[in-house]
Amino acid sequence: MTDLFTTKPRPPLAELLRPGSLDEFVGQRHLLGPGKPLRLAFESGRLHSFILWGPPGVGKTTLGRLAARATDSRF
Repeated sequence: MTDLFTTKPRPPLAELLRPGSLDEFVGQRHLLGPGKPLRLAFESGRLHSFILWGPPGVGKTTLGRLAARATDSRF
């Protein structure tokens, strides 16, 4: 019998559906499209400081996590 406190909770649906790469990221094609500035910075691993600002649910956390992964950094 399993105990309420011994089972690992399932991640939220939003976490399961979060894009795992820039190719899966929707929007901001003027910055993230092929050959565009932020895409080139991600691909080279030479990201500079940037501020992510906007309403909830637009991808700020996802883009931050992708940036951390591209530079082998912690998020």
